[in-house]
Amino acid sequence: MTHADHSAMSILTRACDPATAQHAAQAIPPCIGNPEYVAATSDDDFINQLRSREWSVVFFAPGACRFSARGAAIPGGNEKTAGWSLDQYRTLAKRTQGEHVQIVEAMHEAETIELLAAALTQARTTNPK
Repeated sequence: MTHADHSAMSILTRACDPATAQHAAQAIPPCIGNPEYVAATSDDDFINQLRSREWSVVFFAPGACRFSARGAAIPGGNEKTAGWSLDQYRTLAKRTQGEHVQIVEAMHEAETIELLAAALTQARTTNPK
């Protein structure tokens, strides 16, 4: 499957597992037009990244979505985010990035590429680092 050139776009991902996040950061971009892909596995890093610049897409990876769906804390939380569900993370993303940021949530790894590709077609262009 070939996708449009999305190299002028960026994805900030809230993930849980560092090894899986690193693998995804290498495997996913070539499948969806080569956007910049940054994965944060802690809330401290995720919140700092959200506040640092404009992102095209904020992506909540399958592990984070599954933890939230069970009512469990997403690994990598901090005192401020203890007990947060995806509702609070979504609110934070909209507040820091604006209402037009594309937010993607995937419960299953198999749907990640399709959901991110669709979001990028509607996302704003950013200036990746």
